[in-house]
Amino acid sequence: MSHAHPELSTPKPLEKGGLRVTPLGGLGEVGRNMTAFEYDGRLLLVDCGVLFPEDHHPGVDLILPDFGPIRDRLDDVEALVLTHGHEDHIGATPYLLRERGDIPLVGSRLTLALLDSKLREHRLKETVHHTVKEGDTLQFGPFELEFVAVNHSIPDALAVVIRTGAGTVLHTGDFKMDQLPLDGRITDLRSFARLGEEGVDLFLVDSTNAEVPGFTTAEKDISPVLDRVFAKSEQRIIVACFASHVHRVQQVLDAAVAHGRKVGWVGRSMVRNMGIAQDLGYLDVPPGVVVDAKELAELPPEKQVLISTGSQGEPLSALARIAQRNHNFVRIEEGDTVVLASSLIPGNENAVYRVINGLSRWGANVVHKGNALVHVSGHASAGELLYCYNIVQPRNVLPVHGEIRHMRANAELARATGVPNVVEAEDGVVVDLVDGVASIAGKVDVGYVFVDGSSVGDLTEHSLKDRRILGEEGFISVIVVIDSTTGKVVSGPEIHARGFAEDDATFDEIKQPIVDAIDAAVRDGVDDTYQLQQTVRRVVGRWVNRTHRRRPMIIPVVVEA
Repeated sequence: MSHAHPELSTPKPLEKGGLRVTPLGGLGEVGRNMTAFEYDGRLLLVDCGVLFPEDHHPGVDLILPDFGPIRDRLDDVEALVLTHGHEDHIGATPYLLRERGDIPLVGSRLTLALLDSKLREHRLKETVHHTVKEGDTLQFGPFELEFVAVNHSIPDALAVVIRTGAGTVLHTGDFKMDQLPLDGRITDLRSFARLGEEGVDLFLVDSTNAEVPGFTTAEKDISPVLDRVFAKSEQRIIVACFASHVHRVQQVLDAAVAHGRKVGWVGRSMVRNMGIAQDLGYLDVPPGVVVDAKELAELPPEKQVLISTGSQGEPLSALARIAQRNHNFVRIEEGDTVVLASSLIPGNENAVYRVINGLSRWGANVVHKGNALVHVSGHASAGELLYCYNIVQPRNVLPVHGEIRHMRANAELARATGVPNVVEAEDGVVVDLVDGVASIAGKVDVGYVFVDGSSVGDLTEHSLKDRRILGEEGFISVIVVIDSTTGKVVSGPEIHARGFAEDDATFDEIKQPIVDAIDAAVRDGVDDTYQLQQTVRRVVGRWVNRTHRRRPMIIPVVVEA
């Protein structure tokens, strides 16, 4: 039984004939999934996704996996396999391709189409594509890949089998086992069983729902609930869901047709992705149902359905702007119905409830997962995971994709079914498969890589901490001018504050102690302005803490005249 420990050392060299697995993201958070497999000096990457920032990441747009451990080995990469088209699996690909543009990209038709539109936005052209479907096999260097159909909350998801001289790996990607899926494409348990018969040496399994008992509810159970919502609504209906949830959008389209309503897309990514899904035949849109959202606004409210992005409460999304009444053409009215057809990603709860409260303030009736079956998860619950372990009977299991609690729960399920060796790892923890046994070989440094505007990786944890202090505690600037020969204060201290105490008179009582502290420091032989600034910082810091119980950012400036 292996546990990941923060004090692990640098990985030992990979034994000849062994397979090394290095998670660069996704093990410890729901997002930025990326894993590197190394065999015979070559690398295979599976997924390259983003994580969306939370409240404690002020000013951050996206969080990427850490490419650091593979950066000087990008020439050894044979291919990047993308299991499905969600942002947390494909969103960081443009940033990887900026570092090496000709990495072959492997994925299903829809996955690569969604990725293509993203690459065009980043002005990346001439990428190498290999479109695959379930049952296909491909060889990249020493890696033989086979693809298996799995069922998820986006069409065309695939599990990947990686065969090397070190053994056979089965990576589920994100999956569940809906037995009556809307597109009729079920998780291919016959292939899972066949692979189990052949022998799976290492099984990487989606952990997201491992804490949830039983089986994940079928997607089709949502349709009657949506139908009831549509039947009851006398005004406009706005449905918010992920811009990639083609099945959910299909259900909303079907309900709209049944109740004689027209549909408009709201949000750039929704317009783009649904266009792609329709062009490729994954979304069945009856003629005349979808109209431009601005045209839709001219119809009577009882004829309107808007399908919008923003189900996670993202501050710049269409739904958040609608809730704040600053969307350019959608204005929420008393009696409108808003359906939040998505799960709550951990960490986003507050943002989502802010949006729900905003919509409720204007008189909207908000239907969400907490009060109606308008969303089911895309991930296998504990019952399905147990089922998989019993079918596959793997020799080694590495839980992936989830927070620590999810992966821990998944590990317990694997052990309960008698899996001989379960390895628990986190981002950066290196797992080697040698002679049929998986074990932890050490740890590489991986951190969060922040995208902030156009800069990637320039923002550090330290500067984020500064932003949090500024946002929560405010800041104080202190300017003092001293005589360059005597060291006496000739002007100031001039003190200004923001987000703390707007009245500058608040600081009158600390001005003399600052002057006294500078005089004392100069008498002690301190003549360096940097050290005098630290003296000012200490005096002000202690006073603020004592009198106001706050820890603002203090910016002292000592100038010689």
